Amino acid sequence: MTDFASRPPRFALHPLRLLGWGALALLLALPAILRFPWSGGDFVIMGVMLASVGLGIEFLSRRSGNGLVLLGSILGVLTTFLTVWVNLAVGMIASEDNPYNQLFLLPIAIFIGGCFVTRLRASQMTGILLLAGAAQFFLGLGGLGTDQRGAIFSMGFALFWLFGAALFRAGSSR
Repeated sequence: MTDFASRPPRFALHPLRLLGWGALALLLALPAILRFPWSGGDFVIMGVMLASVGLGIEFLSRRSGNGLVLLGSILGVLTTFLTVWVNLAVGMIASEDNPYNQLFLLPIAIFIGGCFVTRLRASQMTGILLLAGAAQFFLGLGGLGTDQRGAIFSMGFALFWLFGAALFRAGSSR
C-alpha cells in the first residue's frame, strides 16, 4: 500500500512557480498602479492573456525533462504573448486597426499547431520555430512599404523564434 503522506503534493508551490505567477499578477496590476486609462475589458483581456502564458509555461514545464527544450518552449510562449500584445496595443505595422496586422497570427498558428503536431519533440520543433521565424520575418518585410519602423520592429521578432529554434536544436542533441 502506498503512503500518500510521504509523496510530495502533485501541484507543490515551488518557489519558481510562485515567482512566475507573482510576476504575472504584478504585470496585470501595474496598469492600475500606474493609473493607465484602462477599462475593465482591458484588464480582462490582459488577465486572460497572462493566465494563458502562465498555464502554457506550467504545461510545458511538466512535459519537458530537458532544460534547453523547456527554455525554447517558454520563449515560444512569450513570443506569442508579445506578438498578440503589441498587435492589440499599437499594431506591428502602422496602427492596431491595420488589417495587415492580422497576418502576424500566422507565426503564432505555426508555433501552436507545431506543438500539437510534433508533441513537442525537440528535433521537429526546431523546424517549426524556424518556419515561424521565417514567416515573421517575411511578414515584416512585406510591411516595409507601409511602415518602415514597424516592419523592422516586427522583423526583429523573428530573432525570438530563431533563438527558440536554436534552444530546441541544442536540447535535441542532449
